[in-house]
Amino acid sequence: MSVFAEISEQIQNGKVKGVKELVQKAIDEKVNAKDILEKGLLAGMDVIGEKFRKNEVFVPQVLLAARAMNAGTALLKPLLTQAGVKASGKVAIGTVKGDLHDIGKNLVKLMMEGKGLEVFDLGANVDPEKYIETAKNENCNIIAMSALLTTTMSVMPEVVEAAKKAGIRDKVKIMIGGAPITQTYCDQIGADYFTPDAASAADLAAKVCGA
Repeated sequence: MSVFAEISEQIQNGKVKGVKELVQKAIDEKVNAKDILEKGLLAGMDVIGEKFRKNEVFVPQVLLAARAMNAGTALLKPLLTQAGVKASGKVAIGTVKGDLHDIGKNLVKLMMEGKGLEVFDLGANVDPEKYIETAKNENCNIIAMSALLTTTMSVMPEVVEAAKKAGIRDKVKIMIGGAPITQTYCDQIGADYFTPDAASAADLAAKVCGA
């Protein structure tokens, strides 16, 4: 089994120690850092994302896999920076103002990171201005918003309007999700994308940034 396949397998099993040891071994053997990241770490997270979509694994396994991936990425970071390897895209993510739910949002963040995206997590209860400010300062490709309550989803159109006012609406795609959100609502408020779950949100974000 190649070192990439071994890393991928350890990621899928959520083994932090195993991932760190294998990544370090690959680094010591002068394996290309970008290959370790893409063929090992991200490949493992891809499998987890796919299994999650099919209900073959659940939130705890995703969290363990993400933790193992982050441990491996931390070792690679200096090498990737040195090699000039950049994230394939940038996302500002948060739960909208008035809403304190963050489990779904955290899961989306982990899955997006698992696709090689750089994610700026603004937390919960996020003001429209905060999304815009982060998207402008960090040059984000996507603003991703989550709302779990029908009473807070009305903040989403405010963010769309704020992006227009700030003159960044043509530069940044707006993704929305959460229990009460639908495609109809997405169309109604002028957002770009709605996805029903974390795995498809991450897939779509990767696709949008790749394009």
